Amino acid sequence: MSTPDVIVVMGVAGTGKTTIGPLVAAGLGVPYAEGDDFHPPANIAKMSAGIPLDDADRGPWLDAIGAWAHARAGHGGVVSSSALKRAYRDRLRAAAPGVVFLHLTGDRALIGERMAGRTGHFMPTALLDSQFATLEPLGPGETGVAVDVSGSPQEIAGRAVAALRAMTAPA
Repeated sequence: MSTPDVIVVMGVAGTGKTTIGPLVAAGLGVPYAEGDDFHPPANIAKMSAGIPLDDADRGPWLDAIGAWAHARAGHGGVVSSSALKRAYRDRLRAAAPGVVFLHLTGDRALIGERMAGRTGHFMPTALLDSQFATLEPLGPGETGVAVDVSGSPQEIAGRAVAALRAMTAPA
């Protein structure tokens, strides 16, 4: 990628956005921003209490991620964001029209197992079903790729970088 777009690593909790995002950024030679760092304290408190965020909660968070992506336009970057609904992705695209989505996908059992094994994260496993219920996969007119999360982080990131580069390769 000579002038990389900003990549938004999306997917339900537990797909590995925080693990895969930095590996993809390193593979593309661009900076990484952790989407969770854009959440206001009220959102973190709500999720920590096991309460799913609603659209009003997500608005300022998406706007902050969108502002980061806009500032990185033409320079490249990778940022994580669940971006579960098309409306959320539309909001990110409105802020940074060139964003490309990397949708990390996987089996509910595998993702649940990985979530149960992680420590120090505010998102409880109990909210995973609400994440899957909310998820709207990439649809027509949305620029991006879906990558399965089975395998090691290095394998997943390798598949993701290859898929992203294939998108931008000249025809």
